[in-house]
Amino acid sequence: MAKVRIKYVRSAIGYPQDQKDTIRALGLRKLQHTVEHDDNPAVRGMIRKVIHLVQVEEVIHETV
Repeated sequence: MAKVRIKYVRSAIGYPQDQKDTIRALGLRKLQHTVEHDDNPAVRGMIRKVIHLVQVEEVIHETV
């Protein structure tokens, strides 16, 4: 299954509480923290809500 790597790059200070809660729900704790999640519609929806605060890249795992 495909994965996405999410990096927390901009502070949520000054943004609504629901966006702060979404950052926490993604597992991001501090600025520059990076997490990987399975690529599914629920995670994509959370990313879309806070796209101005995070950096996203697709992770491709190659098997040898």
